[in-house]
Amino acid sequence: MSAVEAVIFDWGGTLTPWHDIDFEAEAMSYAAAYGDPALAERLLDATMTAWARARAEHSSARIEEILVAAGADVHGAEHLAALTAYREFWEPHTQTDPQVPQVWKALRDSGIRVGVLSNTIWDRDYHRGIFERDGVLDLIDGDVYSSEIPWVKPHHEAFRAAADAVRVDPAKCVYVGDRLFEDVHGPQQVGMRAIWIPHSVLPDAQVVPTDAEPDAVAHELLDVVAVVRRWMDS
Repeated sequence: MSAVEAVIFDWGGTLTPWHDIDFEAEAMSYAAAYGDPALAERLLDATMTAWARARAEHSSARIEEILVAAGADVHGAEHLAALTAYREFWEPHTQTDPQVPQVWKALRDSGIRVGVLSNTIWDRDYHRGIFERDGVLDLIDGDVYSSEIPWVKPHHEAFRAAADAVRVDPAKCVYVGDRLFEDVHGPQQVGMRAIWIPHSVLPDAQVVPTDAEPDAVAHELLDVVAVVRRWMDS
């Protein structure tokens, strides 16, 4: 096995505790603040379409594109107020797992670089603002968000981009995530080892069948440190 030089983490459901999301309420949070409640149904449909395309074609999307597809004007004052309400809806679901600082500090103390690769429609500044809010931004050596590249996981180029961001060969990277298709099958395509955290209860519509098997299983984030150290010593 190659030496471990970097550990790259999924975000939602991995670095954040898993939450069930009411997507109709999500759409309405934006539409109501925008001043057009009827927009909610179109926004929900456009969002679900974008994520379905991501699962089928592994192509990325951005929140502004989705809003435009739903009929919103993303250049007006109504949009700014609605985006604020939308983010307020999401804030309780973006809290960083309390174990993250300890895990990331332990990895870096062992000479391991820390990365993030997330399938997301939100931009880099928003995500980095969340990490800064929770006091862990300075522990990240490289981060990639699918909203800024053409692909989503499990496309191999997404994982290559993440490896490039931490400046480590993919064969010397470990990926950690909660989804077998995106976070185990995906990184293994480029030679990464994959640690699966099986604590998320994924909606059926989000599950893509796969026969991928993780290289290790972690039942909490702290387990990742022990697994990686074992691989380093082997």
